[in-house]
Amino acid sequence: MLKPMKLIALMLACSVSLVVAAEQKSVAITQIVEHPALDSVRLGVKDELTEQGFIAGKNLKWQYESAQGNPTTAAQIARKFAGESPDVIVAIATPSAQTAAAAARNTAIVFSAVTDPVGAKLVKNLEKPGGNITGTTDMLPVKKHLELVKQLVPNIKTIGTIYNPGEANSVTIVELLEKVAPELGIKVVRSAATKSSDVLTAARSLVGKVDAIYLPTDNTVISAAEAVIKVGEQNKLPVIAADTDTVKRGAIAALGFNYYDVGRQTGAIVALILNGQKPGDIPVQGVNKMELHINPGAAERMGLTLPEGILEIAKEVIR
Repeated sequence: MLKPMKLIALMLACSVSLVVAAEQKSVAITQIVEHPALDSVRLGVKDELTEQGFIAGKNLKWQYESAQGNPTTAAQIARKFAGESPDVIVAIATPSAQTAAAAARNTAIVFSAVTDPVGAKLVKNLEKPGGNITGTTDMLPVKKHLELVKQLVPNIKTIGTIYNPGEANSVTIVELLEKVAPELGIKVVRSAATKSSDVLTAARSLVGKVDAIYLPTDNTVISAAEAVIKVGEQNKLPVIAADTDTVKRGAIAALGFNYYDVGRQTGAIVALILNGQKPGDIPVQGVNKMELHINPGAAERMGLTLPEGILEIAKEVIR
């Protein structure tokens, strides 16, 4: 039989355990592939949650799994997380968001780095998403990107783009590119790559056909961006990216989002849900902050002379 003091201590310990359990929240991250832009999103989510008091290993259970570019693996991760019922599933990039939405009907889902949430059938309405899902969209300002390309390559007539036809976000961007480009007197040449190992061949197929290559925020392509950059350097063919992280990897320039900031914005939405708000009541958020990143060394290697004064207006110059 327990003595009174030991019994009280045991009761207090149990009480503390119950309080901790009640306060513990859980977030599960699914990411289609690992590359700097998406990794920055994940870091931004975690940092924002930490700042708002949800600290991994303390009062937050944090799980992360990457599908390594494999849609089948993404579906397996989504089903696993759905079975575990975390407080929030964070799905980074369109393929992971689609598999999470299909698998987890009763769990809050926050997507990030999704170009076209409506086109991807994640939500019907950006302002009133309803249901169990919301998030942030990184819909690209394609016309501004083409204006930058024309500034960098003034005599451009044709632009090549590499994309995965299986990624809904990429199809949306390429279609928008083809719609906007004629307004600037530019013809678009598509080159498809259904997996990362196809990207080099897709890039080579554009040599001699285009005056520059534009890399959209296609997860398959960006995960193998170095292959395209190699082709650009070997053939003096300028490569311009849609995301700023690819400029550090050797693209000439990008006018894009800082994906860490996208992650912080996504993390703020996750925090709202952890604090009791329903995902369907939170509007899908766009990203308004744009940054110009320039890599002069990459321009030189690809035989491009940068316009005078462009380095002065860049947010970041990669040396």
